[in-house]
Amino acid sequence: MYPTVSDLLHDLLGIRVPLPIQTFGFFVVVAFLGAAYTLMRELKRREELGWMKGVTESYWVGRPAGTGELLWNGILGFIIGFKLVYALSHWSAFSANPQQVLLSVEGNWPGALAFAALFVFLRYRDKKKRRLDPPRQEKRTVMPHQRVGDFTVLAAIGGLVGAKIFDGLENWNSYMADPVGSFFSFSGLTFYGGLIVAAIAIIWYARSKQISGWHLVDSAAPALMLAYGLGRIGCHMAGDGDWGIENPHPKPFAGLPDWLWSYTYPHNVNNAGVPIPGCEGPHCFQLPHGVYPTPLYEVIACLILFGVLWSIRKKITRPGMMFGIYFIFTGIERFLVETIRVNTRYHFLGISPTQAEIISTLLVISGIGLILYVRKKHAALPLIPAKTAG
Repeated sequence: MYPTVSDLLHDLLGIRVPLPIQTFGFFVVVAFLGAAYTLMRELKRREELGWMKGVTESYWVGRPAGTGELLWNGILGFIIGFKLVYALSHWSAFSANPQQVLLSVEGNWPGALAFAALFVFLRYRDKKKRRLDPPRQEKRTVMPHQRVGDFTVLAAIGGLVGAKIFDGLENWNSYMADPVGSFFSFSGLTFYGGLIVAAIAIIWYARSKQISGWHLVDSAAPALMLAYGLGRIGCHMAGDGDWGIENPHPKPFAGLPDWLWSYTYPHNVNNAGVPIPGCEGPHCFQLPHGVYPTPLYEVIACLILFGVLWSIRKKITRPGMMFGIYFIFTGIERFLVETIRVNTRYHFLGISPTQAEIISTLLVISGIGLILYVRKKHAALPLIPAKTAG
């Protein structure tokens, strides 16, 4: 496994470059970028079809820099300088454990003050160069696809917060043993928790900007499936604990690689399992027995399902239908993988489901209900449009 990108480069190229980039975090960024690009393309297509409209907004041109924005730029520069200069001057510690450095109270005060002053000055100078006498108010039309950056930031913040909250609920005892450390660690992320909280934040923002909620979630359906599949690459590459149960069974056929059937996740980022003989360093553990590499199964399944959603998106006109299909696909996929995945189980009414199995079941039921509702509400619309764009 490759807990950091440096480990991956060392294995591929035979050189050790100390980079403060964790493999899981790298693929999370890749997942967000892939989802943002996919979402933008689909929003543009729906705009060309006339399904989604822009909103006219007013803004001021030529105003001098206000106290609030100068203060905000100063705070931002202070934080960046405080951590950046410290990280550069303690590169070995930063590259080995970036989150420990970033989340600590250690920092560089002269660097913080210098960056704060620089950010304030740059903002003041930029506003001064653009100043008009008198300032004037102008209008512009902002299309939904132009807000993808805002959607991405909301998804990132809401997704990470929701993922940590739901992981804490799922692993309550370990979470309460160290709530602060558990919340700010980069391991232990529950996808459905992130999806729920991020969805609430994005839908609230969309309503405030008069963006059609149904067309937005339909546009996001393929992007969400792609993001989940790409993100799971990071889970597997880092060995973050999202693996399956022990798999002692022989391979079904000889041509199947061992790592695709039963894997011990050597050098996993969680340091789970038993020591690797002869290994020295921070990640020298592997599982004592091979387990199902469930993150890989989810990568394959979700990329296939993304292809299906992307291929049928032009054939569906009824708002909400695509999101209902996504609910069913993601619910079935996750429910099936839970049967061979290590997870915390709840016990009630004689059954022992996992949190993901409960939510997966609700998603499938909700997806079916949403499709039936859409078919009834928009019965007059054709399922397949007469003409599609892009």
